[in-house]
Amino acid sequence: MRTTGTVKWFNDSKGFGFITPEDGSKDCFVHFSAIQGSGFRTLAEGAKVEFDVVQGQKG
Repeated sequence: MRTTGTVKWFNDSKGFGFITPEDGSKDCFVHFSAIQGSGFRTLAEGAKVEFDVVQGQKG
């Protein structure tokens, strides 16, 4: 399901962070391997993003 949200925080050295969905649902975990784009994959705190929510092995 495609949704939009705001990057809550992202740790470049650890390669993960969280996105706060605009619909008010729980924050979503994001790993650098899921970021589409070329070069160094990171997200800026406060950036508006569009993403798909998927269920991982750990929830």
